[in-house]
Amino acid sequence: MKSLNKAQKLVKMVELMNRRGGVRSSEFMERFDVDARTLRRYLSDLREMEMPLIDTGMGESRTISLDPNYRRSGVQLSLPEVLSLHFGRTLFTFLEGTQFAEDLQGAIERLEPAIPRAHADLAKDLDRKFMAVPEHAKDYREVGELIDDLITALLYENPVTATYVKADGSSRDYDLEPWTLATYRQGLYLFAKDRRDGRVKTFAVERFTRFDRVRHDKFVLPADFDPKAVVSSAFGIIGGPLAEVSLVFDAIAAPFVMERRWHHSAHLSRLPDGSARLHMRVAITQELITWILGYGGSVNIEGPPDLRASVLAAHEAAVTRLRAGA
Repeated sequence: MKSLNKAQKLVKMVELMNRRGGVRSSEFMERFDVDARTLRRYLSDLREMEMPLIDTGMGESRTISLDPNYRRSGVQLSLPEVLSLHFGRTLFTFLEGTQFAEDLQGAIERLEPAIPRAHADLAKDLDRKFMAVPEHAKDYREVGELIDDLITALLYENPVTATYVKADGSSRDYDLEPWTLATYRQGLYLFAKDRRDGRVKTFAVERFTRFDRVRHDKFVLPADFDPKAVVSSAFGIIGGPLAEVSLVFDAIAAPFVMERRWHHSAHLSRLPDGSARLHMRVAITQELITWILGYGGSVNIEGPPDLRASVLAAHEAAVTRLRAGA
């Protein structure tokens, strides 16, 4: 943080001192590139501003913190709220290494002093008592600046010019209005209006190779836009034309299918032989096909015919590859 001026450093120091247990003087000196003499002067300036500093220990073990009651009269978190903060943080672990994740962690650290003492002991070991097991996450460490630009464009309603690479390797330039940033299965997706054809499309954030915010231009997010409508037809994140899908799962797979809600249109029924029928009105996409393939021979496709043909072709291709490799 060498580029920060003194005022900015003081603000950051106060933020850090809200951390439970305070901050060691050695961390201050390293973070803000100051020596021990300058640090003492900074702390003196904060005391002159009537900051209630708590200074304990000596040498490298010296710790500086703020009185937990400072500017927190009436602000306390309940135990359920503490748990919600914990889970909120773990749900975004796939963004580790980005500024978004650092800002989220910083916000949580600033709220920690608001945890009542009665709950503090209960809350200190949450990482071992409550856990969100991550899915196979996408890696966003190399696109942190892109995410920052995207969030800024969303907040300030600036259009963007972008280059997007599809899964097949082909690329295309777009003029977009970023409307919604969505998370799905440990990944980020952008719902944006394509200004050239007027349609709202879904983009995987990591596939943008260029993303330039047009600062001097603004768009207006339509008052009637509902991002849920973008995925209403999707079996996941990608939508399309609706189709009536009917699947029958054998008695082995049926219990696992019955215990989840697969789509808002889904209707599940148990059949006399122990199997289960799943009927839903969704778009036929690769997401749906891949999910069905995961059940192997435990599922039969009653309709539509083109879905049955796609799954059959995928199974036949897999058998051919496996036999060729034997």
